[in-house]
Amino acid sequence: MNDLYIGVDIGSVSINIVGLDDSKDMQFKLYKRNPGSPVEVVKEGLASLNKKLKDRFKIAGVGVTGSGRQLIGYILGADIVKNEITAHATATIEQVPDVRTIFEIGGQDSKLIVINNEIVTDFAMNTVCAAGTGSFLDHQAERLGVEIEEFGDLALQATKDVRIAGRCTVFAESDMISKQQYGFTKPEIINGLCEALVRNYFNNLVRGKELHPRFVFQGGVAANAGIKAAIEKEINDEVIIPDNHDVMGAIGIALLAQEEMREKDEPSSFKGFSITHDNFETSSFICEDCANECEVIRIQANGKTIAMTGDRCGKWASDPRDIDVKDETSA
Repeated sequence: MNDLYIGVDIGSVSINIVGLDDSKDMQFKLYKRNPGSPVEVVKEGLASLNKKLKDRFKIAGVGVTGSGRQLIGYILGADIVKNEITAHATATIEQVPDVRTIFEIGGQDSKLIVINNEIVTDFAMNTVCAAGTGSFLDHQAERLGVEIEEFGDLALQATKDVRIAGRCTVFAESDMISKQQYGFTKPEIINGLCEALVRNYFNNLVRGKELHPRFVFQGGVAANAGIKAAIEKEINDEVIIPDNHDVMGAIGIALLAQEEMREKDEPSSFKGFSITHDNFETSSFICEDCANECEVIRIQANGKTIAMTGDRCGKWASDPRDIDVKDETSA
């Protein structure tokens, strides 16, 4: 039976799961919106993977990345847990070995990764301003009555430039309404919105950094032809959109899991597909042991506490256990 390496990327907007074989070929891919219940989405994704591949592969390694990596990594028994920068860079270098600059724009955050000789030498992340992320486009598409899937192609139909204020979603929407009243066409306004997002991205993340080709653009927003064109206009160069640009984080952490397990030469610590049948419950409580008053998130499986997170000191995260807390509330 062949080996399979699972990569899981827990993002704020989407959850991505891939399965790579020994030759690094993708045998499974899941890109699914995160409705706020990541544990359930991961359970469903793994159940689907197991159903499709159980007779052909055995799990040789599991890696987890993304904003929810610590918790999901613990639940799965991951062999490796790494940050998104490392995962995205690993996947990109595998597909485009001479990459120097990675533009990554997701639904709720964006990243800039600078690479030299296949090593990350600098990076920046935007997790605060929505105007530089995909949620900005989603919001404006809804306001314009346009399907987000059509957004990029409409932007390319613009015959005139129109500048939309892109410092934040509030200013952008106000300026967009004003431009509509002046008679600019929908494609021209959409193109202006694409350029506003890219302008915001460069103002927040690049900030004087020296960027070199080859340039790679990835993340869910890379499917938007209007954003690709706006980036190329900004840098006056071509950007490459890799295959499976929407799940590069998951691919990267799967590759890192493969590397880790080959070095260890040990069986995976993956807890098995039985977790897909467990009943998980999330709750929270305020720890009053110090002035920080951290909100501690507790995950239970079939009534037993398996993980805690959110405490700054690590007291609860390092010692998951059943406790009786009167002010505990369901998350």
